[in-house]
Amino acid sequence: MDNLKLDIKALPEGDSAVATSLGSDFFAAAGGSEITQGDVHVDVSIRKTDHFSDVVFHAVGTVEIPCDRCLDPMEHSVDVTQHLTVKFGCEYSETDDLITVTDDNPVLDLSWLVYEGIILSLPVKHVHAPGKCNRAMIQLLSEYSATRSDDAAGQQQETDPRWNALEELKKRFH
Repeated sequence: MDNLKLDIKALPEGDSAVATSLGSDFFAAAGGSEITQGDVHVDVSIRKTDHFSDVVFHAVGTVEIPCDRCLDPMEHSVDVTQHLTVKFGCEYSETDDLITVTDDNPVLDLSWLVYEGIILSLPVKHVHAPGKCNRAMIQLLSEYSATRSDDAAGQQQETDPRWNALEELKKRFH
């Protein structure tokens, strides 16, 4: 994670670049439960001027996340680019794309921002491609889902007779 800490004050004016690879140690240290492993290459480019610095990082690679359906690990590719502006100020602050660092602590730690960018690039639903899920888990899911919906339908008809009237209306219009 130290490779993603930039001492903005120590950087020379003009263009600079840093490259690093993130593996399973990085994702374990980040403390998130969503990504279990990964192999992500990160390129950071910095353009420093007198008043501010433009920082752009590009992370590309693959991460391993659990499938929402069968819970087995699955690989997902990531490709994230984020642009930040860094300036000096009286106290540290962050907004969406502006970070203010102080003269006393001019170090910009990109590790959490890179991790957050990778997490946000993942789809909301993580599911294996059709036919790739754990067959035993899919079998259990289909058995219990069918049983639960049969039980629920029986309970609804027993507890609330209004559903019968709605079913009759539904039959008439279909």
